[in-house]
Amino acid sequence: MEIMTVTLTQEAPQSLWGKADVTYQGNQAFIHLSGTDELRQVQAAARKIRSQGVSKVQLDGALWSIDSQWAFSQGFTTAKGEFEVLWCGDSEIQTTLTHRFEAASFARMLVNETPEELSPVILANHAAKWLKAIGGDNVSYDIVEGQELLEAQWIGLHAVGRGSERPPAMLVLDFNPLGDDAEVSTALVGKGITFDSGGYSIKPSEGMLDMKCDMGGAATVTAALGLAMKAGLNKRVKLFLCCAENLISGHAYKLGDILTYKNGVTVEVVNTDAEGRLVLADGLQAASDTGAELIIDAATLTGAAVMAVGTNYNAIFSPQMETLQLAQQQAASVAENVWPLPLDAWHKDMCPSPYADTANSRAMKGGGAGGASNAAGFLWRFVRPDVNWLHMDLAGAYASSANSLWSAGATAHGVLTIAAILNK
Repeated sequence: MEIMTVTLTQEAPQSLWGKADVTYQGNQAFIHLSGTDELRQVQAAARKIRSQGVSKVQLDGALWSIDSQWAFSQGFTTAKGEFEVLWCGDSEIQTTLTHRFEAASFARMLVNETPEELSPVILANHAAKWLKAIGGDNVSYDIVEGQELLEAQWIGLHAVGRGSERPPAMLVLDFNPLGDDAEVSTALVGKGITFDSGGYSIKPSEGMLDMKCDMGGAATVTAALGLAMKAGLNKRVKLFLCCAENLISGHAYKLGDILTYKNGVTVEVVNTDAEGRLVLADGLQAASDTGAELIIDAATLTGAAVMAVGTNYNAIFSPQMETLQLAQQQAASVAENVWPLPLDAWHKDMCPSPYADTANSRAMKGGGAGGASNAAGFLWRFVRPDVNWLHMDLAGAYASSANSLWSAGATAHGVLTIAAILNK
């Protein structure tokens, strides 16, 4: 396979074809930096180079930073076809980029997999085995599935997943390099809906097509933990993946059902397509039980977050300003984009029910105004009051179609942010 060398330059392009920001000389490509939003420019240039049929590149030259190399790899990555990016810089930079690429590739592999191949139990097993391969004896885990979920009082996960012939499952994983008595530093929770039909609140066909991506939260927190471990994480972290298929059958949960959670909160189901928050409620309770100082959950949770921040940001929520600031600082340190949306105590009450403590949404399209914040308010009911909590609504984790920055499919946007927080 022939290798194309790619170099950054600040020289203006000498092109007969107008304002080209990528020019070629034989097997060498030059990206002509404009001086504004250079990372975005580099990522878009990588898309152009890949679209020319180039599948292997060597980055070369003094202008490449770790952030620009990563931006290039993001644009160069596609869901199919073999490709390779060879890094430049010292051994530490190359090792960091290699670890990032391995973690992001694992997340993309999971998200891009077909829903037929990736059942809830298979997702839990893939995540556990990958982390076990990285962490060795420091990693232990258990997978609770099917009727066992009811015995453990994980009511939401069982309800959402019972409509499928393939059982729902919760992965409970412990990374502990410090010994049995170590306190849990952080607990991670991921939404792992391997396919979302919407249930009886069924999605239209075009809205259902990409719903293999609805386990993006589980993929993101798993890849982030793996990346942090590769970077030498020396804290105890617990991981909870809430995995289910949201399908229609005679066993499926229905509108009007009332779920009574382990913490006593009752929830009326007014929209079976607002299932992510129902499974995360179990995961957040399990995370709270660990005594962790910080809980981070990640989920492809609401279309409202996409409408609010677009697809190049992930929306973040927290009751604590310092937790939002931590997330923003660590995202900036790895050149990822997050943006805080409102979360006040009254958001807990924005999905009222005459029959239960709360409904799981509002009975209107998209959950009504402020849908992303209302969903976060719902989740807040299941978080221990004294804990620092970060909720990440992954608006930027998946591209439904190719654009100037991303090929179609998983982006892994968010993995670096959470890994950076873990290693803080």
